This record gives sequence, C-alpha cells and structure tokens, in this order.
Amino acid sequence: MAIDPALIPLDTVDSALIEALLDRAFEPERHTRTAYKVRGDADWLPALSFAAVDEEEHVVGSIQCWPVALTDPDGRAHPMIMVGPVAVLPEAQGRGFGQALVSATLAALNPQAPLPLVMIGDPDYYGRFWGFTNAPTAGWTLPGPFEVSRLLVRCDNPSVLPVKGALGPWLR
Repeated sequence: MAIDPALIPLDTVDSALIEALLDRAFEPERHTRTAYKVRGDADWLPALSFAAVDEEEHVVGSIQCWPVALTDPDGRAHPMIMVGPVAVLPEAQGRGFGQALVSATLAALNPQAPLPLVMIGDPDYYGRFWGFTNAPTAGWTLPGPFEVSRLLVRCDNPSVLPVKGALGPWLR
C-alpha cells in the first residue's frame, strides 16, 4: 500500500537510529563498500539528507548526500554530490518511501547552482524516475570494485562532464 510519507531533516534524527536503519537495510558489512571509499571522511550534507517517518512516527527510511569530486586526468577536481545510501527498512519497502526521499533531495537542490549528482544504483529504476544515466560514466574509476553499469549521474548539461576521471572524496 503506497502512502504519502512524512519526511523530516535527517539531522533531527539520532545518529544511532540512522546507523541501525542502514545496518538493517544493507547489513553491517556496508562500511566495506566502494561508495564509502568514494565519500571518504566527509560529513553528509544536511540540506539534502532526509528521513522518512511512517504513520506510527517510526523512522523507516533515510537518504544521505555527500560532497565528492571527479578528478580529471589533468588533476582538476569537478565537484559533485553523491546521492545515497537510499535506505528503507525491508518491511516498509514498496510503499513509496524511497521515491519520496529521492524526490525530496532533488527538490532541495539549488536551481541556480546545480551540481551533477552521482550514485551507484539500478540504472533502470533511477533513470526512469529521475533521469540518472550511466552513459557519461564509462570512463570513470572508483576507489574500489563496482559495476560500470551501476555508476550513474544526473546533470543538466552532461557535455560539461569529463569523459575520464577518478571519483573520490571532495578534498577542501
């Protein structure tokens, strides 16, 4: 049964609840995944990160976004925002929480300064609903194993994206 989910800023949720949610959605071994290496030690971006709350006011989902960069072969860093993890508790999946979380993040972006969004995810799902594609990312590398077809980007003007580059933490 789809619902109209309530969303709240993720920074209003106890970090222990967020970690427990992520462990249930992705298993505790999630910290070894390549996406964690891409993000490095950066803090997630509060303005783009949300929690989904069910009708009983339990946190059942979350989305976090992170500052990252694609460093081209000339050493130039191209800032991007990494979307994810998008996490929904197994028993709450299929009710629209994930779609609401991604849509809220996209709505919170500054239209005057739209940075490319990057994620590791299902190309059919994220492409169908939000226009993510793997077409520009074939020449990109990550600091760990990944399926090339699952490295996705969403950008208003894909021609500005480097053809080759290494995706990693945004180093200030």
